[in-house]
Amino acid sequence: MIHTFLRSIGFGDLTKNADLYLILESILNRPDEQNIVKDEYGNEFACFSKSFGTDIGITVCGNFINDKEFRMEYYYPYLHGSQITTCETIEIERHAAREAFAGICDELKLGVTLIFYIENIADILHARKNAVHNTTIRPDNAVLAGLSTGGKILLPIMKTSKQLANKEKSSEKRLSLMKQARDGNKSAMENLTMNDMDLYSSLSRRIMKEDVLSIVESSFIPYGIESDQYVVIGEILNFYESENSLTNEKLWILNLNCNNLVFDICINQNDLLGEPQVGRRFKGRIWLQGHVNFGY
Repeated sequence: MIHTFLRSIGFGDLTKNADLYLILESILNRPDEQNIVKDEYGNEFACFSKSFGTDIGITVCGNFINDKEFRMEYYYPYLHGSQITTCETIEIERHAAREAFAGICDELKLGVTLIFYIENIADILHARKNAVHNTTIRPDNAVLAGLSTGGKILLPIMKTSKQLANKEKSSEKRLSLMKQARDGNKSAMENLTMNDMDLYSSLSRRIMKEDVLSIVESSFIPYGIESDQYVVIGEILNFYESENSLTNEKLWILNLNCNNLVFDICINQNDLLGEPQVGRRFKGRIWLQGHVNFGY
């Protein structure tokens, strides 16, 4: 089965399962990185990764039936992010049907629960195996990244230096209120409610005369039925062109600021409408991944 987000890392022309299996077989035979971990029941779980460009690649996961026989369970494309995105408390949940994990955290910058696919599965299994009985493992932080199958470049919203300063102060004040509300401060909850009502009233007036994309500077909205996919609008802080070393398809790696959450995304150049520039905005669908870091 061809993964939907393989095209994001430069496999846009891959349509036949036979060609996919040749690629996966080459990863198993000549991986750039491999991790083999025994779980708490003695089962050997293995991850084989191969890079196909700067910070992009494919990981194949499965189990060793015996010393010689490996059975692939699943695979996924990945993008390694460049910086820590969140330091909020992260809960780790195992997928029901396979040895894969999701990271869940209440990210105050977004005001919603953030769910992402965890890339470094072997580290999770290692931490769970070494944890004291019934102790919940919690990472210190996470480096997030996204793969996109389609997006467009939007023009930036023009702002004066005074407006930018006011926006920064407003964001800091809201974040402080969110932290207080999370700790049970009723006054902070009331202030947040009043601020939201004022914001709704202001937006209702502006939407009559302005385009929605000139009002909404950035957004982070869940997409579809899968909990780790989102539609985002974010400001481009940095970008560079990359290339898949096997297919030679051109890619864009964009560093985005989305509601003060900073992360990288990778998109096939054929799937991006417009030319990225620093200060412009990206709007598109992403599959959110993350590498969680432990303190040990």
